[in-house]
Amino acid sequence: MSPNNTPGLPGATPSRPASPQAQFDSRELMRGGREVLIHHGGKVYRLQHTRNDKLILVK
Repeated sequence: MSPNNTPGLPGATPSRPASPQAQFDSRELMRGGREVLIHHGGKVYRLQHTRNDKLILVK
């Protein structure tokens, strides 16, 4: 059987097209600063913009 004709997994449901993911510009998130706090699951995370123009997410 060729790779294009391989059957799906038994009991598997066909996947749906993924909904478009939200996109944010980092400059909008940072609002001119170097870090923002993100609250998730009862915890606070810090998103930092580094001097090397990288983003770091820390707990």
